Amino acid sequence: MVTYYTLLGIEPGASDDTIAKAYARQRERYSPERVSELDPELVKVATERSAELERAYRVLSDPQRRQAYDASLQMKQPTASGDRRGLTPREIGFAITGVLAAIILVTTIWIVTGGESQPETQAMAEMRRAAPSFAAPTLDGSTLNLEAYRGKVVLLNFWGTWCEPCKRELPALQAAHNDLSDQGFAVIGVNLTRDELSQGQDTDDVQAFLDQYGVTFPIVLDLEGDITNAYRVFPLPTSFFIDPEGQIRYVHISELKYNDIVSRFTELKGEASALETP
Repeated sequence: MVTYYTLLGIEPGASDDTIAKAYARQRERYSPERVSELDPELVKVATERSAELERAYRVLSDPQRRQAYDASLQMKQPTASGDRRGLTPREIGFAITGVLAAIILVTTIWIVTGGESQPETQAMAEMRRAAPSFAAPTLDGSTLNLEAYRGKVVLLNFWGTWCEPCKRELPALQAAHNDLSDQGFAVIGVNLTRDELSQGQDTDDVQAFLDQYGVTFPIVLDLEGDITNAYRVFPLPTSFFIDPEGQIRYVHISELKYNDIVSRFTELKGEASALETP
């Protein structure tokens, strides 16, 4: 569930000072100067998120409004199982009938379409512009140069340890890395290390966080925020799909699913192969 706390990237019990710092950090990302040159769709997203941040801060910075908001969150929690009443025979009958009807419908569609099904994917903003190059330190102590990945389809994923959607998408990123890396695909994570340090985290904490998820793809440390600024990253996570020619082709704000990654890779890899065919 998205709350004002997750919007600011803080815990529900955060202090007033933590709330103020988180708000200032997020507002900086959405400042008019930074969003003015973005694509129209991204400007719209940034503007909407900026308005949400304003509402969140107005509530959480006021003790009385925050108390009322916290109480409303408690009311939205799922009801304990002991409070639920059992289903009546009539309700059970309706449920069974509904399940059977759904099975018949799915089977019919399967037969009509010849058993073919396409995995659902999320819509993404399309573009075509050169990906800003960079050479930066990685978590394992080496240096990663984006230019060295020319010829591959690259997923550049910006993330932070405090970001809940970032945590949820890590298994999909790792699975795609495992399944597609030998087919011309590369996942590169860009950690917003400057923000990590401002929150009292260090690179050891970042490594421990990744170890929980078994992450093995390279992680770039954006120590000064230069890479984040070059790509004009605002909400987290934000992901860029870069084609083999070094052009940003898709940008996705929010959590990625495995099918999203496979679909974009297949498309961009297919385009590159078609161009190579005489």
